[in-house]
Amino acid sequence: MPWFPVKKVRKQMKLLLLLLLLTCAAWLTYVHRSLVRPGRALRQRLGYGRDGEKLTGVTDSRGVRLVSSTQRAEDSSESHEEEQAPEGRVPSMLFPGGARKPPPLNLTHQTPPWREEFKGQVNLHVFEDWCGGAVGHLRRNLHFPLFPHTRTTVTKLAVSPKWKNYGLRIFGFIHPARDGDIQFSVASDDNSEFWLSLDESPAAAQLIAFVGKTGSEWTAPGEFTKFSSQVSKPRRLMASRRYYFELLHKQDDKGSDHVEVGWRAFLPGLKFEIIGSAHISLYTDESSLKMDHVTHVPQSPASHVGGYPPHEEPSADMLQPDPRDTFFLTPRMEPLSLENVLEPCAYAPTYVLKDFPIARYQGLQFVYLSFIYPNDHTRLTHMETDNKCFYRESPLYLERFGFYKYMKMDKEEGEEDEEEVQRRAFLFLNPDDFLDDEDEQELLDSLEPTDASLRQSHRTPTPTASPGTTDTPTPPMTSPLDEQTPRHSRALNWAPRPLPLFLGRAPPPRTVEKSPSKVYVTRVRPGQRASPRALRDSPWPPFPGIFLRPKPLPRVQLRAPPHPPRTQGYRTSSSKVTELKPPVRAQTTQGGQEGQLHGQGLMVPTVDLNSSAETQPVTSFLSLSQVSRPQLPGEGEEGEDDGVPGDEATSEDSEEEEEQAAGRPPGRWREDAIDWQRTFSVGAMDFELLRSDWNDLRCNVSGNLQLPEAEAVDVVAQYMERLNARHGGRFSLLRIINVEKRRDSARGSRFLLELELQERGGSRQRLSEYVFLRLPGARIGDEYGESPEPPPAASIRPDSRPGLCRPLHLAWRQDVMVHFIVPVKNQARWVVQFLADMTALHLHTGDSHFNIILVDFESEDMDVERALRSAHLPRYQYLKRTGNFERSAGLQTGVDAVEDPSSIVFLCDLHIHFPPSILDSIRKHCVEGKLAFAPVVMRLGCGSSPWDPHGYWEVNGFGLFGIYKSDFDRVGGMNTEEFRDQWGGEDWELLDRVLQAGLEVERLRLRHFYHHYHSKRGMWATRSRKSARTQRS
Repeated sequence: MPWFPVKKVRKQMKLLLLLLLLTCAAWLTYVHRSLVRPGRALRQRLGYGRDGEKLTGVTDSRGVRLVSSTQRAEDSSESHEEEQAPEGRVPSMLFPGGARKPPPLNLTHQTPPWREEFKGQVNLHVFEDWCGGAVGHLRRNLHFPLFPHTRTTVTKLAVSPKWKNYGLRIFGFIHPARDGDIQFSVASDDNSEFWLSLDESPAAAQLIAFVGKTGSEWTAPGEFTKFSSQVSKPRRLMASRRYYFELLHKQDDKGSDHVEVGWRAFLPGLKFEIIGSAHISLYTDESSLKMDHVTHVPQSPASHVGGYPPHEEPSADMLQPDPRDTFFLTPRMEPLSLENVLEPCAYAPTYVLKDFPIARYQGLQFVYLSFIYPNDHTRLTHMETDNKCFYRESPLYLERFGFYKYMKMDKEEGEEDEEEVQRRAFLFLNPDDFLDDEDEQELLDSLEPTDASLRQSHRTPTPTASPGTTDTPTPPMTSPLDEQTPRHSRALNWAPRPLPLFLGRAPPPRTVEKSPSKVYVTRVRPGQRASPRALRDSPWPPFPGIFLRPKPLPRVQLRAPPHPPRTQGYRTSSSKVTELKPPVRAQTTQGGQEGQLHGQGLMVPTVDLNSSAETQPVTSFLSLSQVSRPQLPGEGEEGEDDGVPGDEATSEDSEEEEEQAAGRPPGRWREDAIDWQRTFSVGAMDFELLRSDWNDLRCNVSGNLQLPEAEAVDVVAQYMERLNARHGGRFSLLRIINVEKRRDSARGSRFLLELELQERGGSRQRLSEYVFLRLPGARIGDEYGESPEPPPAASIRPDSRPGLCRPLHLAWRQDVMVHFIVPVKNQARWVVQFLADMTALHLHTGDSHFNIILVDFESEDMDVERALRSAHLPRYQYLKRTGNFERSAGLQTGVDAVEDPSSIVFLCDLHIHFPPSILDSIRKHCVEGKLAFAPVVMRLGCGSSPWDPHGYWEVNGFGLFGIYKSDFDRVGGMNTEEFRDQWGGEDWELLDRVLQAGLEVERLRLRHFYHHYHSKRGMWATRSRKSARTQRS
């Protein structure tokens, strides 16, 4: 037996263990490096050139690294697809609610074969009727860059169509004239971008020059040096090679549209010259290709950079997540298990127009709206900056007064009661502001002068006053302020009383113990001060106020105060009424000088010192003791009596002295005081209570009617009580997803309950059923309104409150087939988009119970049947018609192709963006023999998209209509005779006949249901003027 050193091993045990650990670490390191080396080599090949030199990576705005053009040709054929999802462009942005994944990012690396005859022109793609002036707006177009409105060519890089709201994409090859460094510059109105590749590959294109990014920048034609971004850095080009370029231009609805690209050799003093036909060539020939052929269209970084805004909070409330959008994916409870929960009852609402004669297009007035709980945020709050029709006030009223009438200003401590408000130039008159006949006669009697005064007025133009004169007319001593009895007459009575006004409150009038009766007059406010002699010699103009009696009236003249009245911190206006205090009668002098009235206390409306010389009538009130002639210079300086205590003369003189002492020039306007500490009280306003369930054709931004929470919770509580009583408490309510109510004030209300339930020991389930809340004592006939039946005992609660029952013949089917019928003609880009949306709908929902029926009126721009075959749809039908486009005939042809009468036909449009819950919404609101569905679509504005929706609800349109085929045949189908050569109005005519057949039409605004903004040029084979002239010639 060989000898083994056991003792030595024991002594060196620690060293042996350390050696073993080091050996294991070295082995693991070797294995790790062996596994990682192939991946590192792969990454080096993708990111580096053949010689190991790092290339400039092409990265789009969403962070996707694009493969360099130096990659081997065998790695990509004509185009290379990146399967990674772009960052910042989540599926919910492409399809609100997450109905589809973003399309793959295509970048073209290998160009199609080039021929010599391509020289002299470049490709031009036009995207019409798209608002905005920035190139980023063009990238947000739904069809950019594959499906332009027009494909054509241009012979030089200088284009000016003299049009508006369009975008251009010009691409091709540039052939330099000689080797060397070349500078490029772009000029345009509005924004533009010029991209140039390092070679002929579109994937290597780089942005080298641009005009603006926001849409507000522009240049004049040929202005190549306005912005520093217009001029590129020198580029080393070779005459023996061709270089791919791409020019993007966006034009809004203003300015002189143009875009041009210039170049020059990088030498001092040379000017930019427009690139002509001798140095450009086509990318490919598109003359023989149809509009749905897009594999040849190059895709470069210019086509994708900044196409969509970064992921941020939605601008519209409707884009916020809502459980309604995905609730259809929850398994539904079997309707058979819910039949015995409620007692059955007949359902025959009183608002159904069965066999009721109505006029043409009058059915719009008999469509009622449903109430929704909880809030689905379909109200377009982000559009109410320009459209405030949700509020019942007139737009002119809101523009002038705002919402101040809903606010009650708080009173400061010690502030007097401000019940008197400001009156504004006869705009708001109450019946109480008029005198009756007795008061009118009393006022006229008080205006009649005595005989002595009449004789004196005949002798001299100005009445004189002596100390002993006693026959002066005496005004009545009763004040209108003391009269509390309301008066009604055509004569004006300006007694102060509370009158509601919407902009603040006027200061309270100064009260006196005895106020003289007032005469309503109109005085002239001069723009410039007239001379005293002119005022004395010229007769006073006729009294232009209210003629109380055709008899001579005393002439009244006013003297303007030396400075404007004190504002006392309140806002004033030119038509403000000011109370006047009676002045003190002056004493006559020994020299026979005429007596006069010193009106230092008279307050008149302020005079604009900068106004013109034209006189303006000003409303005022005078007592008869204030009648006098104008005061001349030097008069009244002697023998003038002081005012009585509290008179305005003393206060105004003291104010004038204070102004002069403070160094302020007298007679200037005083600024209005702003009360920054003003507070107010307001009550909670629920403007939804002001809306009715009539189809509101006036307001197109208001959303669905809101159902009060208490009512919805009460109905749900009743149903859950019956459900648990039937099933022994197996189900518990998790949340209320949706409650829809259709009101019938005579018999009761219909509800659609959608609840998320949790089964005991099971999974979550979806309850979606119609129930009826019948009013106590309501008697409802059968389906045809004949033999009425008494309400079942179970539907009436012990407290005489309405109870729930199950309406007969009102149950919707979840597996019913839905046929989308769409007539088309020469709309290739929209047909492709529609088929893509339907394919995404099928993939996201997994629902195969729908069929696409396209009725083609001999489209020339694409092969519609081939596009249907290539789309991944569960079912489709292709129908071909000849002749001109007729919407009614096309829809009727599609309906006739449906064989199952118990299926739903949905009359559809081509330019629709569907929400993922569209199939479920159509099925829920279509009941055979009872309900038809006309959802309200949001019509997007120019430049708007489903990710940033700006537009309005199409409240007048009923072109999108869902109905069972049996009901459609029963009402007679489409009117193909009257609407043969036109469209528009056929949906209203169909609505009239549907209502007369006894069907209800459910009208709801659907979330994420949009009608795309599209160009109407070239639709339905409409010829332009230029093409028509060409054919005639």
